[in-house]
Amino acid sequence: MECPHCGETLPSKTCPDCGGEVPENSLYCLVCGAPFEEESPPAVADDESGLDFENRVLCPDGACTGIIESGRCTECGRAYDGSAGPEAEADAEGEVEESRD
Repeated sequence: MECPHCGETLPSKTCPDCGGEVPENSLYCLVCGAPFEEESPPAVADDESGLDFENRVLCPDGACTGIIESGRCTECGRAYDGSAGPEAEADAEGEVEESRD
C-alpha cells in the first residue's frame, strides 16, 4: 500500500472479505467496511511473570497496594508477621485499648 501524499510504502494487510489492501493497524476495511478481528495480546502465565496471583499476600496496610515478598511489602517496606490486617497488628502491639462495659 502506498501513501497518497508522499508515495512511501506503508505496512498493509489484506481484507479477508473483499481482498482489498488496507493499512496494517486498520480496525475496518477501507473498501468494504468489514470489521477486522482484534488481536489480543498474549496472556502472561504466572510462571513467566514470576508472580503467583493465586497465593499472593497483600500488604496489611489498607492504603498500600503492595504485596508481601520475603516478609516485607514491595511498596511501603512494612514487615509482615502473618497478622490479618491493621487491627490485628495494632492488637499485637497493644495500641488498641479494650472497651470496658
